[in-house]
Amino acid sequence: MNLALAEAQKAFDENEVPVGAVIVRDNRVVGRGYNRIEALQDATAHAEIVAIGAASASVGSWRLDECFLYVTLEPCLMCLGAILQCRVNTVVYGAADPRLGAFASHPYREAAASAYGRFPSVESGILAIQSRDLLQKFFEKIRKKR
Repeated sequence: MNLALAEAQKAFDENEVPVGAVIVRDNRVVGRGYNRIEALQDATAHAEIVAIGAASASVGSWRLDECFLYVTLEPCLMCLGAILQCRVNTVVYGAADPRLGAFASHPYREAAASAYGRFPSVESGILAIQSRDLLQKFFEKIRKKR
């Protein structure tokens, strides 16, 4: 999770919403990413999506069923779809996202598990304070600019 926080810091430094993600397989980082929405002008360039692309390229397969995804913020519904599609085994996230997060939302979880016949193991709250603090610092910086 510390590596995911380091990715989030890169996003912060580039004036992107500071979310970072790392994908691990067999105790080895196979993909990493951070939000690149503004830089790429691509609404799908979330940290999780970037990390999934990097991991798929690294392992040579879109199937990431033996992988763990570490991400600093609870994934949104779009990212949940990508996580389900690539079959990530376990998702570990830091800060909860009560507004847009798709993992703590039981209706999403139940519908997704029913549709896909599976749902990744989930662990939340890991380095949540550090993840939340970086997000709050970013949005305070944005508000001061205005």
